[in-house]
Amino acid sequence: MSIPDPPSVLAPAAHAVAVVAEDLAGMRSQAFGLATRAGLDPFFCPVRARSLWGRVPAAWWPAPMRAVDPLDVGTAGLVFSVGGTGGAVGAALRGGARRVVQIQNPRLRLDRFDLVVANRHDEISGPNVLLSRTALHGVSPERLAAARVAWLPRLAHLPRPLVAVLLGGSNGRFQLNEAVAARLVVQLAEMMGRDGIGVAVTPSRRTSEGVCRIVREALAPLGGWVWDMRGDNPYLGLLACADAVLVTQDSVSMVSEAVASTAPVMIVDLPGRSRRIGLFLRELAGAGRIRRFMGRLEAWPVTPLDDTIEVAEAMRRRLSLD
Repeated sequence: MSIPDPPSVLAPAAHAVAVVAEDLAGMRSQAFGLATRAGLDPFFCPVRARSLWGRVPAAWWPAPMRAVDPLDVGTAGLVFSVGGTGGAVGAALRGGARRVVQIQNPRLRLDRFDLVVANRHDEISGPNVLLSRTALHGVSPERLAAARVAWLPRLAHLPRPLVAVLLGGSNGRFQLNEAVAARLVVQLAEMMGRDGIGVAVTPSRRTSEGVCRIVREALAPLGGWVWDMRGDNPYLGLLACADAVLVTQDSVSMVSEAVASTAPVMIVDLPGRSRRIGLFLRELAGAGRIRRFMGRLEAWPVTPLDDTIEVAEAMRRRLSLD
């Protein structure tokens, strides 16, 4: 789950940046989040594999620039490429007066980019590499404050303390299927009855309809609120208004956005395994920012954790954008 890209509010001297990536919400969110926090004006250039080349890794493509419309990129002097597929195109676009900042490990030679912005759990390093503890995003204190004003009245009917539940979905590493959802709603229902809490759930685009149905049918009769994926997206409002946040462990982006709030964050275990996500979660747990969800509401003092603004400032210095 990722928040919608924010509108840009820019100074007259702001720079345009072409975002080259597959049309996936998480990739857009990371690139637009970095751009707006750096005072840049992002516009999106989707990467589309041609013909049968979509079946092989982008690093093997003989002509990566054919995967993006040159009219989309235009004359932009700065490009953000995202992920492995976007990175292959970004590396091909680099040259002359055009500089390329790669977001995430490109799985290509790092010197093919002017700058690489990755996470510590990617386990890469180099003179042109900037590392952050969390994924990049646009959950700034200002946006949280505005979301709180907008959503607090709309959530006022729910009991306090209010627990926001952010649901991801099955991917190549973890499973969030109907059986997992059935176990989770039992824990949530017991917590609602025992601790007297309110629960607000927001699925993501990756959450299956079967999982949504199980969650809705179990929690709605108990007074829980489950977004039906229609109308205004409550995601940012829940982060701003919740007293605690539960996040399924499949999404680095959702966890990163959650820990940028002022609420304690608990991680919902899922069947599966990922070394990278394991390293990521262990670092946040070591910082005292997250805990494992054990079926009970926990509260502990926390400070928002967000490396995006520091990365944005370092990037501006490295590229002499000031």
